[in-house]
Amino acid sequence: MKKLPSTLTYMTLSLGVITIVAGALLAWVHEITAAPIEEAAQRKQVEAIRAVLPEFDNDPTAQQVTWTPPSGSEPFTIFPAYKGDVFAGAAVEGYSLNGFSGEVRIMYGFDAEGDITGYEVLSHAETPGLGAKMDEWFRMDIGHRSVIGKNPAETSMYVTKDPGGEIDAITAATISSRAFLATLRECYDAFKYYKTEKTVSHE
Repeated sequence: MKKLPSTLTYMTLSLGVITIVAGALLAWVHEITAAPIEEAAQRKQVEAIRAVLPEFDNDPTAQQVTWTPPSGSEPFTIFPAYKGDVFAGAAVEGYSLNGFSGEVRIMYGFDAEGDITGYEVLSHAETPGLGAKMDEWFRMDIGHRSVIGKNPAETSMYVTKDPGGEIDAITAATISSRAFLATLRECYDAFKYYKTEKTVSHE
């Protein structure tokens, strides 16, 4: 008499089939969602560039260059803006890993002289009502909060709690504020790098 497969064998086969099907489904879901996610990220990036830069008529994304800060291994991305052949400024996407809850990623805009023309917080995991206030805090014309219109070469982009600092930290969110300003300082370094090393080659 032929011996019937054991219950354990059936369970093993069933689990194997389930694993294969689940893996195939996950791969399929990833394939159909990857493109829309990437498109949404690119759209957000382009919108942020336009929001922070002065007027330009080139395609900053087509002329982007990278610069790696001394403090990190992942490069910042510089999006140069031109009005005709004249350098109008640059948007710089940078990050800090030292937010209260980890990485903070921000796009800053600078005009040709290095004055800050705007910023957009691209991603963060900071506490709602505290560190998350960076979305608006540093553009408020109250006290010494706003960084807009200031030039990091002339204004100390540190919180006032730190020696020489000239920017008011978010109330009860000094760590988040320091991460915001550290990103700003390094984005400005990236801007200076581009202006010094790359604008000549563009002409």
